[in-house]
Amino acid sequence: MTSSLKNFKKRISSCRHIAFALIATLPLVLSTSAHAQQNQIPTSDRGSSKVEYQGHSIDEMIYTFMAEKQIPGLSLAIVQAPYISRSVAYGISDLEQHRLASPNTVWNAGPISQGYAAVAVMQLYEQGKLDIREKVSKYVQGLPTAWADVTVFELMQHATGIADYRNQPGYDAAKNYSSQDLINSVKDIPLAFTPGTDVAQSATNFLLLANAVETASGMNYSDFVTKNQIQFLGLKHTCFSQDISKLPMENVAANNNKHKEFKTKLQFIDPTENAVGYNANLTRVPLPNSAALKGFSDIFASAADISVWDIALAGSLLIKPEHHELIYRPTKLNNGKIVPAMAGWTFFHHKGLMDSKGTTAGFSAFICRFTDPSELVCVTLLANKEGIDFTNLARRIASTYGKSMSSGANDNTLYLLESAHSVEQTVARVQAELKKRNIQLFTIIDHGQNAKDAKLEMPPSQVLVFGSAAVGTPLMKINPSFSVELPLKIAVWQDASGSVWLSFPRMKELAAGYGLENDPSITAMQTLLESITQAAAAQY
Repeated sequence: MTSSLKNFKKRISSCRHIAFALIATLPLVLSTSAHAQQNQIPTSDRGSSKVEYQGHSIDEMIYTFMAEKQIPGLSLAIVQAPYISRSVAYGISDLEQHRLASPNTVWNAGPISQGYAAVAVMQLYEQGKLDIREKVSKYVQGLPTAWADVTVFELMQHATGIADYRNQPGYDAAKNYSSQDLINSVKDIPLAFTPGTDVAQSATNFLLLANAVETASGMNYSDFVTKNQIQFLGLKHTCFSQDISKLPMENVAANNNKHKEFKTKLQFIDPTENAVGYNANLTRVPLPNSAALKGFSDIFASAADISVWDIALAGSLLIKPEHHELIYRPTKLNNGKIVPAMAGWTFFHHKGLMDSKGTTAGFSAFICRFTDPSELVCVTLLANKEGIDFTNLARRIASTYGKSMSSGANDNTLYLLESAHSVEQTVARVQAELKKRNIQLFTIIDHGQNAKDAKLEMPPSQVLVFGSAAVGTPLMKINPSFSVELPLKIAVWQDASGSVWLSFPRMKELAAGYGLENDPSITAMQTLLESITQAAAAQY
């Protein structure tokens, strides 16, 4: 009996220990359970799987844009630093051989190439081999007397007034020029302005920078960039035109324009191929030669590789952070004038926003970087058709990743571009574009001034009213009620955050209410308005 009682007491004691242990672990269990309940899948902005803007997915924006602009092929890459969260391609990279565009496709990067040249200059500056405040004549011999006092930094600013060799008669982007050939084509042309007093983009400026890099480094320019940027970052789909032939491209023409080597050779699975360029009429254009666009538009790359390069720009991998301020902000000229551009980049009022874009023979390229720590988004777009401006499309794509990057207006009914200039400067630039095209300006309505006269306050806002009877009259003859939409208008306004915008109605959507959406005049109006706003909004 005594033994049984002892065993019973032991069991009771053991149960008490277990109970105490369970009670002791209860807060941890509850804490873990509560923590698990707090996990939520993002439904907007960073990390959300719902990547759309004002009811349109990125894919929908892309294929609508490609159809409107008749673009054969396009590649898109999106950075949400440090990730490349999207790398995708659409359409055809070679219409004749039916090659598909892919994330590996290599395109001409156009004026984005200036960014690589600027990095090369700054790397040599950091090594003490090149002084950016020194006259370029120290590094490049035999320059015209008028260029003698131009500095390396002024070349980076595009503040030289030196003529652009691309605009000279007989220039051919596919030709294998020597640097001296290109210099000779413009050496006798007077400077457009005194160096250091104004800005005008010229490919000659970056040709001279590339030559200065060669002198300072003792290396061929393309070799220096390849070693210190392309190979350093492990970029497998970035090169110069002379390296295009090294790409392992299958000769599909020998097999009725069909791939077959991927069945037996590993290198042809998901191949790296270069895109073929096309002009406005979709006629094949010879591949640009890097020698003909040295330092300015000589890089060929995939959108994903440009994105890797973009991420590297953000830190200290390529150049020291303390030197970012020299080339990644609006530049101050010798006469004190502030210009919202530097080294091919344009800077906007939206905090941290910068872009680089342009077109070369057969290709168009664009990159915008939202560098503020709260955003850290980059959009890269490359296409094999010349003359395409991606600014509006890229902004809408960026807006799918955060409302802070959007216009705040209805992008479905309005075509919107952010301007790098003030409202007053932008209005003046629109006026200049109208004058250039011999389009009559009827009036400018200054809403900001009208509000002030009424003792009210609002940010600056002006509307330019203009047009041509030759264009509008035929449309009004078809549908007289369309007269309420004419003359044409472009609004220039500043939002609450300080960003300056240009906007006008999307003409096809507007005309649809009058049954005129398929009239060729509507397409012509849209193209005209886009070209005016694009020129007015940018610096280059």
